[in-house]
Amino acid sequence: MNPSVNNTEEILVIQDLTKSFETTAVLKGLTLSLKKGENLVILGKSGTGKSVLIKCIVRLLKADSGSIKVLGEEITALNNEELNKARRKIGFLFQSGALYDSMTVRENLEFPLKRIFKNLSKQEIEEKVKNALENVGLPDSIDKMPSELSGGMRKRISLARTIIVDPEIMLYDEPTTGLDPVTSHEISLLINEVQEKYKTSSIIITHDIECAKTVANRIIMLQDGEVYKEGSLSDFENSEDELVKSYFRSQNITNTKTI
Repeated sequence: MNPSVNNTEEILVIQDLTKSFETTAVLKGLTLSLKKGENLVILGKSGTGKSVLIKCIVRLLKADSGSIKVLGEEITALNNEELNKARRKIGFLFQSGALYDSMTVRENLEFPLKRIFKNLSKQEIEEKVKNALENVGLPDSIDKMPSELSGGMRKRISLARTIIVDPEIMLYDEPTTGLDPVTSHEISLLINEVQEKYKTSSIIITHDIECAKTVANRIIMLQDGEVYKEGSLSDFENSEDELVKSYFRSQNITNTKTI
């Protein structure tokens, strides 16, 4: 597990967040914060509101009530132009990867650069694309199509496309889902490399305890749309709380040690 982050500056603050779909309440007054430079892992079973939470942060979903402050800006109050500007500081790695299947890897990475940084020269774009691919260990994939890539490679390319615009905050939605254990560990290590190289502050949504063990500086567990427990991996592993113990048992993780 990553060591704790000493920085106390809060780069993202969520207070009393609620979100319902028809008669089903998913987030019920959720409050949490992300510190500058940390990897915050959010655990919880399906339906506890993990993915809904990060979609509310970038307003892919509109919260019903509550406050979401990102880098000092109240996301819920921004108009469309202000929101798009704020989103440029936030990288979102979708669970599916969300690559454009009709574009090559090169074109996938060029797309956000051309849309956000309109004054970049062709040479500058090419250099950024190559650097991003080198940073995820796939420089030779530049002219491949997404259909030619393995699941792990697609995740890496998706991450390269996300970091290419130098976001300050990263949101990872189940980054290891669907991957074999070896590839999952490689992606987890890559999340740490991005944190170190780009000085990002990240929220990692996952049900994968091995991923959490590798990347987390701090862990929050959600239950019924609220924060149920917060602490280090050791705090969770040594907890006598039956809900926490049953969750860890369900992931087949026993007697692991904090790194």
